Amino acid sequence: MSDFLQNFQNDLKENVHGFIAVSVTEVETGMSYCSLSVKSDFDPELASAYNLEVVKAKLNAIKALGLDQKINDILITLTDQIHIIDVSEDGQYFIYLAVDAKKANLGLTRATLAKFKKDIITKL
Repeated sequence: MSDFLQNFQNDLKENVHGFIAVSVTEVETGMSYCSLSVKSDFDPELASAYNLEVVKAKLNAIKALGLDQKINDILITLTDQIHIIDVSEDGQYFIYLAVDAKKANLGLTRATLAKFKKDIITKL
C-alpha cells in the first residue's frame, strides 16, 4: 500500500469522530486499494463491493435520464451509522466511509474526505 493511502486511512481513523471503516475502490474493476476497520465484524471491502453496485446504478440512471452530471457523493443514513460513498472527480474511484451517526460531525467528515478526494486521482 502506498504511503498516501496509509496516511489517508490513519488520518481518517484519528480525525473523524465516530470512525468505523474506510476503503478506496476502483469503479471499473471493483478492486479495493486499501481498507481499514476498527470493528472486527465490519468488512469495508465487502461493503465496498456492494456499494459499487449502488454507484453503477446511479451512473446508469444519470445516463438514462440524459443528465450532464457527475456523482459527488452518496449519503446513506442507517439507524446508528452514516455511510458516505465519495466518488473521485474523474469517476474512477470511490471512497467508502462508515461512521457512527451519534458521534460523527457530518460537515467535518465530508470536508476531510474532500481534502483527500482531490489527491486520489494523482496518487493511485
